[in-house]
Parts: sequence; structure tokens; C-alpha cells
Amino acid sequence: MEKLIVISAPSGGGKTSLIEALIRDLTNIEVKLAISYTTRKRRPNEKEGKSYFFVNKKEFSLMLGNKELLESAEVYGNYYGTKKSWVEEQISNNCYVILELDWQGALQVKTSYPNSVTIFILPPSYKELELRLKKRGQDRKKVIQYRLSEAKREVEKGQNFDFVIVNDVFENVLKDLKTIIVEGGNLPKVRRSLTKECLRRLLV
Repeated sequence: MEKLIVISAPSGGGKTSLIEALIRDLTNIEVKLAISYTTRKRRPNEKEGKSYFFVNKKEFSLMLGNKELLESAEVYGNYYGTKKSWVEEQISNNCYVILELDWQGALQVKTSYPNSVTIFILPPSYKELELRLKKRGQDRKKVIQYRLSEAKREVEKGQNFDFVIVNDVFENVLKDLKTIIVEGGNLPKVRRSLTKECLRRLLV
């Protein structure tokens, strides 16, 4: 399996918690999460160099102009990007690298690295996604509504990723991720059927 893995989901889709659990569980291989650079303001629970590298727009533009970024995207008015040199160094050292990106960044990586593996995580429903956004308590009502309005477009783009899975039960979707990364993605028929049905509902 290719060592560059991109995981995407709509905001509130649960990808961060899943990636943290995935890295803890994959003890037989070395896996690292790439830390993105962002112009977004730091939230109270976030740490510099662990959650993100926080930079201003001028610093970000400089990295972009010097072609230092593997991918970059504007999300909800903020800019995000991943340092190319760090990713390539990890892969050359036989380490698996996970990128937690939106669909824009994922497509850029796929263009530059066609053998990379892209995984999109679906919410079971938009109602469930709204509940998760409210539960995490990070955004105002207006922002939550904006994220929900963007979610359908994200799902439309995500359906074309290499793998699409549903975040219904945490243990089940975590197992799906392990199967994709370690075993090459031969998911059980019941999980594939669930994804197909979920996509049908979400894309109406």
C-alpha cells in the first residue's frame, strides 16, 4: 500500500478523532500525521506545532510563492497547507504519512502523487452531522449552518475518492481505516453496501 494517505470528511465528520485512534492502534508500522500550516486563529484547546503551525497570511503567501507546499487550500476564509519537504522526508524513511485535508487539498495531492490513497469519511446523515457540530461547541449557529451547506458539495467531491466509508459506529469505521491502510482496502460487503446507501441519501 502506498505510504501517503489522505483522509477527508466534512467539518464535524469525526476525522480528527479517528486519525488519533488509528495512529495509536497501528503499532506494527510507523505512522505520522502531517501538521499543516494555517492562517486560522488558534482555538483554546490547540497547541502550536501539534494541532497546526499558525502563521499570518504574509508568511503563508511566502511559502506558497516559494513552492514549499505540497498542497494548499482556502477553507472558510482561512488558508491551509502542508510542507512538501517534511512529507517526502518521512516517506523516504519508510514511514506512513497521513494528511488530514479537505477535498481541495486531497485532489492536489492526488494530482502530484497519483499513487497516494485518498479516503473520504461520510456522516450517516446531515442531521447527525449537525448534532456533532453542535456537540463539539466550537462554532456559532451561523457558522454551523454554513458548514452544513458546504457539506453536500464536499460529499459530491468525496464520492470520487479511492475509498469512501461511513462514520456510523466509531469502532466500525476505525476498522475500515485499518483495513484500507494495512490490507489494501478489501472491505466487507456489508460496509460497502452501507456506504452505497448512505451516498444515495446524502446526494439527493
